[in-house]
Amino acid sequence: MIKSSELVLASDGSLYHIHLTADTLADDVILVGDPARVDMFKTIFDSVDHESCNREIHALTGLYHGHRFTALSTGMGCDNIDIVVSELDAAANIDLQKREPKSSHRSLNLVRIGTSGSLLHDVPVGSLVVSQHAVGLDGLLNYYSHETGQLNDALNDAFVRHMQFGPEFARPYAADASEWLISRVAEGMHHGITATAPGFYAPQGRCLRIAPAIADLNERLATFEWNGCRLTNLEMETSAIYGLSAIMGHRALTVCLIIANRVDGTFLSDYHPQMMDTIARILDSLAE
Repeated sequence: MIKSSELVLASDGSLYHIHLTADTLADDVILVGDPARVDMFKTIFDSVDHESCNREIHALTGLYHGHRFTALSTGMGCDNIDIVVSELDAAANIDLQKREPKSSHRSLNLVRIGTSGSLLHDVPVGSLVVSQHAVGLDGLLNYYSHETGQLNDALNDAFVRHMQFGPEFARPYAADASEWLISRVAEGMHHGITATAPGFYAPQGRCLRIAPAIADLNERLATFEWNGCRLTNLEMETSAIYGLSAIMGHRALTVCLIIANRVDGTFLSDYHPQMMDTIARILDSLAE
């Protein structure tokens, strides 16, 4: 039996942070960062059978063209992803009343629809980028044991050699998207490697009043290529989603709308219509 201090539940018996159970969780989960973005799904879903809000986590489960989806906000950063993905897996694969893992495994499809900054001239604002691979600068997956082959060690070794980080930085890790999900939703999108940063400012090469420790961070990232795949963009969640999903036995994919081009210095200020179109496009692809 898993202790109460380890598997923490809300007063209604749902998972403590996400307020979902096996019954209120769909197999296809759309992850977004902004809690307000979940409201977009209310205008798209045909019906809603569950809604809950807790801190930055807003959950909505309903039907779209007869297909059941859960839309869930995560907030920003890999620390939040650690909570959300761990609790999604618990809802699917742990008997919350008995506090024991279930005998059969339930696999989820986790699709993040987010925003991101491009590191390349030819990936402009308004583009959609599918993260074929992700490298994490956050260090989260270093805290989890995993089997050989679950993470992409070859990609990670090449990335570490290229970046030449000092010993004061967390060792990166790398993980892959689900090829099955790529085949379902990614037609016509840019494909690339996504770097996941542990912050928004210096960890993404921004300088306000305090100078970044690595002045050419974005230049190093933008010149990395592995097996013909370029490092295209920076964001704050994908590596943790991919790494945890690989270890836990779920499919994962990130599609990001590029709202900033760090090379050109351009920014897409009103991206909400394009985000709505992207959400509908991905729901259509998964509901077929």
